[in-house]
Amino acid sequence: MEDKIIIAILQGDKELNAICAENNLNPNMVRKWKQEFLANANLAFGAKAEHKAALIKENDLKRNNDRMLKTIGQLTLERDFLQDCFRIVGELIPKMPKYDSKE
Repeated sequence: MEDKIIIAILQGDKELNAICAENNLNPNMVRKWKQEFLANANLAFGAKAEHKAALIKENDLKRNNDRMLKTIGQLTLERDFLQDCFRIVGELIPKMPKYDSKE
């Protein structure tokens, strides 16, 4: 109810006192509601901005993930090609160095 009254006041079709009289409300209380409403109006758009920021971050992560998958695919192709080259010339395929994640 408060929000509808405040929106009616902000639209300016009727005076604050007229709206208060129609709804049996104290004008001072309605003025306080209006001040609170206007002070917190930015919150209505804050969620949208947060959602937009989250979407941007998600898209960045997807692009980064796609780039890494492309790099992994390219490296796998190169490794397979080199292994085939070693097989063709009859050489032993070099062993991959062990990776120790603790270092």
